[in-house]
Amino acid sequence: MNKAFFINGGAGRVLCSIPGLERYAETHDDFVIIAESWGDLYMNCPTLRDKCYPTHHKGLFEEKLKDKEIVSPEPYRLNAYFNQKCNLIQAFDMMINDLDEIPETRPLKLDLTKADQVIGYNIVQEVKEKLKKEKTIVIQPFGSTVKAEGRFIIDPSGRSFELANIQAIIDKLKDFYNIIVMSDVSIPGIENSGVAWPQGVSLNAWAGIINAADYFLGCDSVGQHLAHALGKPATVVIGSTFPENISYPDNKNFRIVDLGEGRRKYSPIRMSFEDAIDRDNEALMLMKEAKQIDAIVEGIKKKLGKPKKNLIGTIPPTMKGADINVNGDLLGQGSKFNGFADKQIKKSARKTAVEQVLEMNDVN
Repeated sequence: MNKAFFINGGAGRVLCSIPGLERYAETHDDFVIIAESWGDLYMNCPTLRDKCYPTHHKGLFEEKLKDKEIVSPEPYRLNAYFNQKCNLIQAFDMMINDLDEIPETRPLKLDLTKADQVIGYNIVQEVKEKLKKEKTIVIQPFGSTVKAEGRFIIDPSGRSFELANIQAIIDKLKDFYNIIVMSDVSIPGIENSGVAWPQGVSLNAWAGIINAADYFLGCDSVGQHLAHALGKPATVVIGSTFPENISYPDNKNFRIVDLGEGRRKYSPIRMSFEDAIDRDNEALMLMKEAKQIDAIVEGIKKKLGKPKKNLIGTIPPTMKGADINVNGDLLGQGSKFNGFADKQIKKSARKTAVEQVLEMNDVN
């Protein structure tokens, strides 16, 4: 019987299901994917985009599901996963394709639309114009389980940066690099901290921003999966979760900073509720010593090369969505940033979407 795959959970899980579904598509044609969340991410995969439907699709049951076997792959319930023998991509692959052996990790690739690439390019270029630095870092400080309680930001799961730590890291980096903060949660004082904080940006557009930036710094959240898929160098700081499960230790462009190594316990998410384990893991992202923060900062500087401090002028206040032309003319006509600096575009045999748009519009 043909299958319907129901995929749920956070954006990172959706992204990690793509390689396994692509493998399934190599030998099967009559199947569908029901995206219980983050369905737009499947639009970045040419093989799967026509197979994907949201749960509210009209006539979904009668037209797409009634003659299908319903499959809900849950990687967190796979023995090889919760014993740290495979990562999330491998776990989805095993469950979707009924594999007994742990496969090689299939590549995660995203086919971004021209619009998302150009939006990301425009935002990064405008940030460079305003913050006056040569290179740009996207920082995602928090995972999806973070909570704002007044002026406090807490993550009971132990996956997000501690507020004081990420503020210290940003303070040490912003003198040398343009910083774009990827967060729906406001960091206290961010409005006047000299960094960019775009609001109202879709996740696919964030992929465009990461694609146009020079580096990514994040935690156990979706941004690191996007950086991996887009081939961007990254530093990923991990506390309560295992790098073998949720990140890419074999990616030569990734630097994993494992703060919880030897101290954490596996939290059996989607199997049982282990409050004691979560309490033990809660503080694993806390960096108590300045040398830990300095090591992260110096590692980024080493990867990006010797930074140039304050290339042009001083650092202005942060930019919110109103300052960044996200939804307007993609070429910046009539916005605060007119056109592109073509010296930033790397020439290659295969033109990028940005280069194609520049040529079509004869922009210098």
